[in-house]
Amino acid sequence: MTSSVTGTVEIAVPGPFDLTAAAGFLEGFAPASRPDAAEEPGTIRFAFPLPGGWVHTGVRVRQRAPGSVEVSVVAGEADVAEAARHVARILSLDVDGSGFAVVGERDPVVGALQARYPGLRPVLFTSPYEAACWAIIGQRIRFTQAALFKQRIAELHGRQLDVDGRPLWSFPAPAELLEMPAPPWLPEIKVDRLRVVAEAALTGVLDPAALRAAEPADALETLRALPGIGAFSAQLILIRGAGHPDVFPADERYLLEEMRHAYIRPAATPAELTSIADAWAPYRSWAALLFRVARDRRPKPTAAAATTKEAPTQAA
Repeated sequence: MTSSVTGTVEIAVPGPFDLTAAAGFLEGFAPASRPDAAEEPGTIRFAFPLPGGWVHTGVRVRQRAPGSVEVSVVAGEADVAEAARHVARILSLDVDGSGFAVVGERDPVVGALQARYPGLRPVLFTSPYEAACWAIIGQRIRFTQAALFKQRIAELHGRQLDVDGRPLWSFPAPAELLEMPAPPWLPEIKVDRLRVVAEAALTGVLDPAALRAAEPADALETLRALPGIGAFSAQLILIRGAGHPDVFPADERYLLEEMRHAYIRPAATPAELTSIADAWAPYRSWAALLFRVARDRRPKPTAAAATTKEAPTQAA
């Protein structure tokens, strides 16, 4: 199928945002399987099932100048305004970021990270549904293996779209996932849980707007009711799926380790670190991401150093 632009919407972006920084993050984000994401500066392309109607959609996102982003539907028949609304969530553009700099002024550690990664906002899974599927697939296996399995599911049961001449795989829509035969390389319990997640998506339990509108504690409780979704996974879905900007992922141990390193408080308890993060409101999710990026991009110890100190493991 040859792609053609069916419509373009311009999104105003309050506060700093750099699409090239977002593409660089996406390129290194294993669950997305997008090593090509940053190949064209100022442009990102996505293919995903649009929440609600779950129509497979290909979009091109461009930033020609600070303060605005263009979203064009170039594959599929989705309404361009609806597609742009979800792209805004995926790139955290539906949050007024003009006050984020104030967090760095209150907390010099965060301020240093903002200076190191200017214009970087959280880049999300395309939906809470996809985030929940990732959480299920990734349980008790290596990060790279989970990414391979997720991509294999997309290629076998999703849809390949031509997005500006680039073939991109759109993850299976919930109805397609329900019809997926159990693959031999995925445990039966994970297949069963994926089907429950698909049902939850179809019935609105994983609606991103509803999860964002709820009190975080209530949203997390709803998510934890899904089989296989614990505290860590529920926070992942709410923060990196629905895009809640102000939830501190207190169960993400690699974040806590990085905070202990950054604040030079090696013995700090989770409660003490949560108290530090209170100063990041109303952008606790955003600030937490910067710490994880700093950890993931720090050079790993050399082989000689690793003999005396084990290298950190990347979180799933």
